[in-house]
Amino acid sequence: MNYTDVITGKNINKKFGKFELDVPELHIPEGFSTALVGENGAGKTTLLNILGGIRRDNKGEVCYFGDKKIDDEGVMERIGFTGTKNYFLPHWNGNQIRELSDMLFDNFDKEKFDAICKSLNIDDSVFGAKAKSVSKLSDGNLMKLMLATVFARKTDLLILDEPASPLDPLMRDLLGDILRTYIAEGNGKRSILFSTHNISDMEDVTDYIIVMDDGKILEQGFVTDIKEKYVIVKGDGEASDELKKKMISVTSGKYGFEGMALAENTESFTGMNISFETPDLFKICVALLKQNSKLSMPVL
Repeated sequence: MNYTDVITGKNINKKFGKFELDVPELHIPEGFSTALVGENGAGKTTLLNILGGIRRDNKGEVCYFGDKKIDDEGVMERIGFTGTKNYFLPHWNGNQIRELSDMLFDNFDKEKFDAICKSLNIDDSVFGAKAKSVSKLSDGNLMKLMLATVFARKTDLLILDEPASPLDPLMRDLLGDILRTYIAEGNGKRSILFSTHNISDMEDVTDYIIVMDDGKILEQGFVTDIKEKYVIVKGDGEASDELKKKMISVTSGKYGFEGMALAENTESFTGMNISFETPDLFKICVALLKQNSKLSMPVL
């Protein structure tokens, strides 16, 4: 598939004690929605903070919209960013966030912000004379407030850190509709990069995926290509050692086994009593992450 990059990165590196973010090459396609998937602690937030210009103490090079740098004129105006709970100062309230956003960004629309807050059913206590500070808001309302500040601006790129995680099922569904609309109305020039540790919630809005573990990228590509690259292998009974060697991961149960393998290796299963299925993104991500995960089944 031919496409241009909205973000390109080379030799992005940041160390925290024993942890190291190490991304030799990064490509985020323009005009698509990209999911950054990984376990908690995989380095997703660190990478997004670097790409969003929040962190400046890393090594490497990041370019936006071609060959522009984060501090080049107009670049930050074109990027909408939402972070973690510490995105706003804890003593700020909705009134202050509204005014500060208007001061910081030329493309912030106050009336649009108010309308979005109303449509997202943000608690009235966030605004007004006795407005709550953000430190007293629920995680869901805090995320909705962050999203309102982003969507009240005219942007070409959204960088969203775990936007679905604190939301209830109904709001997650609405978020999917909002993100799809944002992309569709951009005529191929709007892009989204969001992180998640549960791709099941966001698979419908994912065009491109990056799977990350322990600070490194394990897999990346367009969803259609990734789904063609891997295959689910199912069979009765226990998986033999020979079978296990042919698979990326395998799980055995009372009624048989299920594993993940590269589709290009399916001929090596010829003659075995097994079946193949097309995997979804969740199963692909789990299989890839299992290879390097430090998690193990406890003795119960």
